[in-house]
Amino acid sequence: MKKPDLKKLFIYINVALILSVALSFIYIFLPKLPDSIDNRLRDYLFTIRGEIPTSQNVVIVDIDEKSLQELGQWPWSRNKISQILNNMAEAQVAIIGFDVVFAEEDSSSPHKVLNELNIKKDNIPNYDLDFAKTIASTPTILGYLFELQDKEFINKEAPRIPAIYIEKNKQIGDNFLINAKGVVMNIPLIQDNSYSSGFFNNIPDEAGIIRSVPLVISYDDIIYPSLSLELLRILLDTNKVFINYDEQGVSSIALNNIEIPTDRHGRLLVNFRGKEKTFKYISANDVYNNTFNKKDIEGKIVLIGTSAAGLLDLRATPFESVFPGVEVHANVIDNIIQGDFIYKASWVDGANIFIIFTLSILIVLLIKYSPFWMNPIISVVFLVGITFILYEILFTYGIVLNIFFPLLTIVSGAILATLFDYFYEIKQEEAIKKKFASKVSKEVMESLLKNVHSNEFEAMEKEVTVFFSDVRSFTEISEKMANAKKLIEYLNQYMEPMSNIIIKHEGTIDKYIGDAIMAYWNAPADVKNHADKALLASIEQIESLKDLNENLKKQNKPLIDIGIGLNTGPAVVGEMGSVGRSDYTVIGDAINLGARLESLCKFYDSKINISNYTKEKLEGKYIFRFLDLVTVKGKKEPAQIWQVHGKGEASKQLQEELDIYHKAIQLYRDSEFIEALEIFKDLEKDENKSNKKIYKIYIKRCEEFIKNPPLDFKGVFEHSTKA
Repeated sequence: MKKPDLKKLFIYINVALILSVALSFIYIFLPKLPDSIDNRLRDYLFTIRGEIPTSQNVVIVDIDEKSLQELGQWPWSRNKISQILNNMAEAQVAIIGFDVVFAEEDSSSPHKVLNELNIKKDNIPNYDLDFAKTIASTPTILGYLFELQDKEFINKEAPRIPAIYIEKNKQIGDNFLINAKGVVMNIPLIQDNSYSSGFFNNIPDEAGIIRSVPLVISYDDIIYPSLSLELLRILLDTNKVFINYDEQGVSSIALNNIEIPTDRHGRLLVNFRGKEKTFKYISANDVYNNTFNKKDIEGKIVLIGTSAAGLLDLRATPFESVFPGVEVHANVIDNIIQGDFIYKASWVDGANIFIIFTLSILIVLLIKYSPFWMNPIISVVFLVGITFILYEILFTYGIVLNIFFPLLTIVSGAILATLFDYFYEIKQEEAIKKKFASKVSKEVMESLLKNVHSNEFEAMEKEVTVFFSDVRSFTEISEKMANAKKLIEYLNQYMEPMSNIIIKHEGTIDKYIGDAIMAYWNAPADVKNHADKALLASIEQIESLKDLNENLKKQNKPLIDIGIGLNTGPAVVGEMGSVGRSDYTVIGDAINLGARLESLCKFYDSKINISNYTKEKLEGKYIFRFLDLVTVKGKKEPAQIWQVHGKGEASKQLQEELDIYHKAIQLYRDSEFIEALEIFKDLEKDENKSNKKIYKIYIKRCEEFIKNPPLDFKGVFEHSTKA
């Protein structure tokens, strides 16, 4: 690699590293706004993924609008709720969890009403006592609420939890768990009759969206479980819960053999199953009236909560802005049952920074080594690709990587590299443009300058004469010239006069393909007698080689021999490419045939091959030899190939040879192979023949056809490969 290239590469890598350091600094020290955007982007991935199946082990008994209309406004009398619990117990429910707290006595209970009236009677129904007995006799787990802010008159009494919470690898003085300030408890009569209870706090993030749920909360240096965690602990019949720590904080919570990954504060990132009502909902009114399908809750975990708007237990989630809080707990339980967790591993920060550095270097270097028009394509491919990869990592492996910073890295890296490339290369680009302009005909360049904003160069169909030339045995020549600079100088000695001849005859040079030249006539401007002008340019090139080779011989350089192919026909012409980069060029079958004609010069031992389509357009006087009627690779319709010996009248000797030759060709095409063979053999014996190979070709064909006469001979020879 040359020093300027190394210097440029070094500069680009430094640009990438500076960008990476800047973005990493924002990621580490200014995460607030980027985290908010990142969460929104991840919500969008949830929307793309859509709904996924639940385990069907969690059912919600819903205090819905229908239940409120039938059973009255909330809170209901406790005897109604007791009836609901008893009906579920009879249906063999596995366990019941309340996403409701009974913080006050039942004001509708006859016992309470008479006590307030100072009326003392025996055997008066006490709905709270009856409800407490129902809780004690059914698999019911109560819920309660932690107060997370200091408030006046806050309750300090804590619930009793029949389990041991063991903190493993916790460093002394570390306190990563959420700390509660107080508790909103069930009344003692109800709380004391329950086997256990769990908090049902759903804590939204700064955007007001529930994305994670605490599984444990610390209160007065004692750890308490969430309702979801406690329900599963009881079902798993374990009295030990392990809270595992690493250097970042809490890493996981273990129940028996189930390890639940959490964030450093003991919160589970919820892998939401879908929108509202993804889980089975049963109206509380139907359970109360015992009109529900018992199979729906048999052996299932049932959560009792509300979707009624008036009861204010609605939350925002990644899927929608109005989502019942009770279904958040259902999602948490289902995540633990199915084990399809999403989580931020302790190494995620390091991985995110590594991704920033890797993407920054890749995008900057790709922009450096790609054409300008490829920049937006590269950027879009990277944006789509990294989004797909992060999507797969999130939902296949459950690992939560940052989305915002990789996307920001790609966009900012592409913009920086493009701007830098533009300012760094602008002078070189201008010089290159000038060099290209010198290779295009004056007419085309003037038209480009005059009509840069017009539609003149939009693709259109037009008749053109296309020209292809190629240096014979150029590979051998290039191998002999080990010095690349000398090879280019040698090639330019040939290209310069050939290009001038094309432009002189009003042709447009389309491109240089190594040692080959492609040109065309009659586009973009009309060229009168374009077939003649293309052929005259071809003949002049062949004649000019004599002087060129004399000079090359004096310089002790290899001599040059070329073949030329011409074809005339309709082609699509116009400016083609992209917004960033385009060329005015010609495409179509007529162009392809022109290229094939040039490649067949060696096969037929000719300097200039033209098609019958070009021959029909010629108005001047030229010396022609019919070579063959062929189909070439990629075309089914046969085309005539004619060799052009020169312009004007042929010499007497050449004309006689051509007349005899064309007589033999006619016999050949009429399937008179024996007569044709004799003539071709006589011509081949002539030491002064003008084509050393064509007679051998037809002698071989005639001999084969005499031995194996063709059934339906049309004189067409198929070239199945490119010569």
